[in-house]
Amino acid sequence: MKLASLREGRDGALVVVSRDLQRCLAAGMTLQQALDNWAQHQPALAALSTRVNAGEGVAFDQAACASPLPRAFQWADGSAYVNHVELVRKARGAEMPESFWTDPLMYQGGSDSFLGPRDPIVMDDPAWGIDFEGEVAVVTGDVPMGASPAQAGAAIRLIMLVNDVSLRNLIPAELGKGFGFFQSKPSSAFSPVCVTPEELGAAWDGGRLHLPLSVRYNGERFGEANAGVDMTFDFPTLIAHAAKTRPLCAGTIIGSGTVSNKDADGSPGKPVAEGGLGYSCIAELRMIETLRDGQPATAFMQFGDRVCIEMNDAAGESIFGRIDQTVMAPVAD
Repeated sequence: MKLASLREGRDGALVVVSRDLQRCLAAGMTLQQALDNWAQHQPALAALSTRVNAGEGVAFDQAACASPLPRAFQWADGSAYVNHVELVRKARGAEMPESFWTDPLMYQGGSDSFLGPRDPIVMDDPAWGIDFEGEVAVVTGDVPMGASPAQAGAAIRLIMLVNDVSLRNLIPAELGKGFGFFQSKPSSAFSPVCVTPEELGAAWDGGRLHLPLSVRYNGERFGEANAGVDMTFDFPTLIAHAAKTRPLCAGTIIGSGTVSNKDADGSPGKPVAEGGLGYSCIAELRMIETLRDGQPATAFMQFGDRVCIEMNDAAGESIFGRIDQTVMAPVAD
């Protein structure tokens, strides 16, 4: 089934959405309430899904959505695509330890103020190096401390897309303090719709989502990397990593990190314009330009720049709806 949160109060109003994203039925609760008692609420939500897919419901408007969880108890973002980590570390002159190929990298992001999928990215200064990052994320039920990957995989309730906004020019100094991201990782945005694993059919193998992630930047194709390829750590592994020393409560969001593919010849990957699969963030393209030309040519996002992130099924239909965001300056009071 497909779920979304319409804007209402701080935590949204949960609706069950038709498979074609055209209609919805109110669930009478928030998504967090559903996750807190999933075994109790899942049958009723499934019944609403059957009804809405049979033609009941009112028109569904993606622009009326908050992120599926407008705020969450926890948002932890991994870096499952180690190819991406290697490239962005090269971009800032940092070596990558060999352990990154065997031990997942993860940071704890701010989860109290997620952006809606059509909300602008409001930033004071483009000199901060505003970048988008197209990712996949899962939402878990309760996960016990020390859970195995098998236990972690069984706790995956929902899957969705992410734009993990990053301020690239603030990252080096912040990480140089030795205490991790904070100012350089502002509010993220999630897709209008999240889906249960069975909704994805054969594209979901229990740990990876084997479909291309479409990224358009200012109306042009920017990336089509396949989320199931070159994913060094699958979601059960990422969840188990997060739960090593603490339990995770229902509603925890775990991100994949920026979806990134190598080229067929093993090189870092080519731009879409050159016949490659492109990139899910600007930083990777800038690194390719630096390796090729000695310096980057593509600027980070400026006021007015627009990014769209979406994923289609094998029939070409949108699964999660579209993240569609434009960078804006703050509006004076």
